[in-house]
Amino acid sequence: MKKLKRSARLVEMTQYLLFRPHSLIPLTVFAERYASAKSSISEDLAIIKEVFEDEGLGELHTLAGAAGGVKFTPRISKEASLDILSDIRRQLEQPDRVLPGGYLYMSDMLGQPGLVNDIGKMFASAFADKQLDVVMTVETKGIPLAYATASFLNLPVVIVRRDNRVTEGSAVSINYVSGSTKRIQTMSLGRRSLKEQSNVLIIDDFMRAGGTIQGMIDLLKEFHATVQGVGVFVESTEVDEHLIEDYISIAKLTGVDPKTKQISVVPGNYFT
Repeated sequence: MKKLKRSARLVEMTQYLLFRPHSLIPLTVFAERYASAKSSISEDLAIIKEVFEDEGLGELHTLAGAAGGVKFTPRISKEASLDILSDIRRQLEQPDRVLPGGYLYMSDMLGQPGLVNDIGKMFASAFADKQLDVVMTVETKGIPLAYATASFLNLPVVIVRRDNRVTEGSAVSINYVSGSTKRIQTMSLGRRSLKEQSNVLIIDDFMRAGGTIQGMIDLLKEFHATVQGVGVFVESTEVDEHLIEDYISIAKLTGVDPKTKQISVVPGNYFT
């Protein structure tokens, strides 16, 4: 790369870090990339670090030594999270979202790249200090959230299927009980999709009783994997009890009245 002015170098370095979260980048990479001395690179990184932390964008960690470098950990401030939640509540409480049976229509929200990206950043911030190998979800509506979260954690995504597909090769399948409908359903995961003893973060779009998430946890036992965290976009409180106790939710659905079309949404435990 050609030698850049310092202002341009700062912009390019910032973008380089933002697109490589949780990756240790040696100073020599930047020194060679910008044909600059390591001392100049260190000064630039100090400026970027200060801006990241002052603006609540994340943390820039410096590791000393021959094998050292810098690592960017995305974060999101409480103020920014509350602004996102305000938008989520405004959209979720629209009366025309109520479906027959008291279900809530959310597919349009999960199709908004900006909103999904914000939710992914919130999950990534909440689980940033966990030792993780993959982000897992079940098809289909949780997939955008899983990819958004994984992009900020710099991790691969594993998708659990509702049925076994020939393109997945040999697979492990289990039956589980849906927490809301009490029906027996099946989910499967290709053996090549996940290494044994992996550390897994589960992300899902909606949790009523938690039967689907519990099914994924049971499926992971077949791979001797460890669940390091569970993130849920919206949880419902209209159940006697959740099958899952340890999880983080962004929003909490406290009431849906099919007659009046009134929907009540409060902050999830992410904010507590």
